[in-house]
Amino acid sequence: MADTCGQVLLGSGLTVLSHPLMYIKVLVQVGHEPLPPTLGRNLFGRQVYQLPGLFAYAKHIIKIDGKSGLFNGLAPRLVAGTIGTVVHSKVLQKSQESNLEVMSSSQKKEEGSLPHVINETTKEMIARSCATIVTHPFHVITLRCMVQFIGREAKYSGVFDSIITVYREEGILGFFAGLIPRLVGDVLSLWICNLLAHLINTYAIDDSMSHTGEIKNCSQAVTGFFASMLTYPFVLVSNLMAVNNCGLAGGLPPYAAVYPTWLDCWSHLSREGNMSRGNSLFFRKLPAGKTYAIEQKRFF
Repeated sequence: MADTCGQVLLGSGLTVLSHPLMYIKVLVQVGHEPLPPTLGRNLFGRQVYQLPGLFAYAKHIIKIDGKSGLFNGLAPRLVAGTIGTVVHSKVLQKSQESNLEVMSSSQKKEEGSLPHVINETTKEMIARSCATIVTHPFHVITLRCMVQFIGREAKYSGVFDSIITVYREEGILGFFAGLIPRLVGDVLSLWICNLLAHLINTYAIDDSMSHTGEIKNCSQAVTGFFASMLTYPFVLVSNLMAVNNCGLAGGLPPYAAVYPTWLDCWSHLSREGNMSRGNSLFFRKLPAGKTYAIEQKRFF
C-alpha cells in the first residue's frame, strides 16, 4: 500500500510538470497552428522555414489564457493517473500471486531467459491494459478539455460536468472513443521494447563486462524510446478519435474529417503524410505541399 501511495505521489508530480508539454502536443496533433511559419535554421545551420516550437507555442497560450492556461485538462488527467496506478498495482500483484501458486520452485523460469521475459511481459500487458481501459474515460475528457482551446469553447469545464456531458450526448461508448488504437499501440510498444531489450542484453552485452547492470538499464531505455517512435501513429489516431465529432471545433471540419472508425482516420492521415504529426515539438519543418491558412490557423 505504501509503495502504491508513493507511486501515486510521484506520478502526480510528474504529470503536473509534463502537462504543458502534453497540452501543446495534443493541439499540434489535431492540426492547430496558431502561429505562421518563421525563417530559422535547422540542425545543420541552413536557413529554412519552420513551424513554431514548444516555447513559442507556450508563449502564445500564456498570452491568451495566462500561465494557468497551460494546465487545461490537468484535473481529469490526475484522476486518470491515480486510478491507473492503483489498478495497475493491484492487477500486477494478483497476477504475480496466481503465478506463484501455479508454478513450483522447479518450474520457475530463470530470470533473464526468454520464457521469463515473455511471462513478465504478459503480466505487465494485462496490468497496463486493465489500467488503460478503466482510466480511458478520463483520458477522453482530458483531451477534450485541451482541444477546447481551438474554438474557445467551455463545453468541458470540470470532471463531473464533463462526465455528464459525454454520457448525455454520446452514451457509454463516448467514454471509450479512441480506446482500440490506444490499447493496440500500448501492447505493441511493450512487446517490442521488452523483446528487443532481451535480444540486446543476451547477444550484445557480455555479463563479464563492468557496469553490466547499468548498460542493460540503458538498453531498456533505448528500446523503449525506439518502440514509442514505432507505435506513435497509434497514439496520434487514438487522440484524434477521442475528440472526433464531439461538438468541438478541433474535432470537426476543417480541422478533421468525421471518421466512422479509427481505421478510416489512420488511412486518411497516411494518405496526407501526417502519421508523425506532433511527434516532435522542436525543429518542426513545414508539411510538404501544404499551404498555411492564416484565418483558420492550419495547413491545407
